[in-house]
Amino acid sequence: MSWKQAIEKTLEKTKNNINRYNGLFPHTSVDGEYQLNDNNNWTDGFWSGILWLSYEYSKDETFKEAAQSSVESFRNRLEKNIGLETHDIGFLYTPSTKAQWMIEDDEAAKKLSLEAADKLMVRYRPEAGIIQAWGPVGDEAQGGRIIVDCLMNMPLLFWASETTGDSKYKDAAIQFVEKARKFLMRGDDSSYHTFYFDQETGAAIRGATQQGYRDGSTWTRGQAWAIYGFALAYRYTNNPLYLETSRRAAHFFVNHLPENYVAHWDFDAPVDENINPDSSASAIAACGMLELLSHLDKNDKDVEFFEEAINKSISSLVEDYATESTEQGLIDHGSYSVLENKSPDDFVIWGDYFYLEALMRLENKHKGYWY
Repeated sequence: MSWKQAIEKTLEKTKNNINRYNGLFPHTSVDGEYQLNDNNNWTDGFWSGILWLSYEYSKDETFKEAAQSSVESFRNRLEKNIGLETHDIGFLYTPSTKAQWMIEDDEAAKKLSLEAADKLMVRYRPEAGIIQAWGPVGDEAQGGRIIVDCLMNMPLLFWASETTGDSKYKDAAIQFVEKARKFLMRGDDSSYHTFYFDQETGAAIRGATQQGYRDGSTWTRGQAWAIYGFALAYRYTNNPLYLETSRRAAHFFVNHLPENYVAHWDFDAPVDENINPDSSASAIAACGMLELLSHLDKNDKDVEFFEEAINKSISSLVEDYATESTEQGLIDHGSYSVLENKSPDDFVIWGDYFYLEALMRLENKHKGYWY
């Protein structure tokens, strides 16, 4: 199946899902059906992103109208501060309101995206040089904790500095990226999911996990976030260390893939016939490697290696993980949090989004909404 045919299959499902969801937002599935919410979860921006991608590819007004409607929901969410005490502001507002600004030059969407960046800055802890992932300021358990996922929220801050001319957003983002590079990434180019710092001094305490196999393991979705997040940080800063970090993280990811090039949920989990894959990790990693490739010279020694990995991964997703036309998810066998038994083998909306973004990057060089 060609990339074009794979995209067209997603459009059919997405159009059906617009009617199914009726203004609500999908998160993860149970028994083949997406669990819906009123836009109060950390993943809700990805549904908007799918709608915007679908509109850009097809120019079908059905997708545009649904995407615009979803943005209004994000306006209400910000005004009422619904579920925003988190680092996930970039995941929420980049593929939704910022996407609308990029596509339509909508000034209201631009303003809303900048307000979202201000909301994300509330998570900035200058004493420690971090963006706090979870919990309130000064929280004893979570106050000094960062997570690798947050690298994908930094583009909203980089963009805010470019848009406003105020360096405070970029300065905070760079502090976070530096902390992530030095402490989340390990000497063998694998990654911790999370890391703890002293809240007052910023001194390193320890690495840990929230959704991985164990504290020292390599949670595959976290490794994928690192590939993409550092490549995007390079795009905004031109710091060669970030590009090198992305490259090395990508090598680790590819070199630990199983034969079908779709990642298991954790690279250190025991491998047997029952091990869960995480199709979303491979979709994210493919997008990250495509971003990485855009910064490499065509004669770079790694170009062929990454191109082969991307093509094998996405081909495997298209042929073996893409769902039937009657199903709600675009791809199956994503995992949210295996050990917590939270959607360990299900549809996950972020997997659907990055699957479509990867396909559109491959088919027509779309760049996503992160810059």
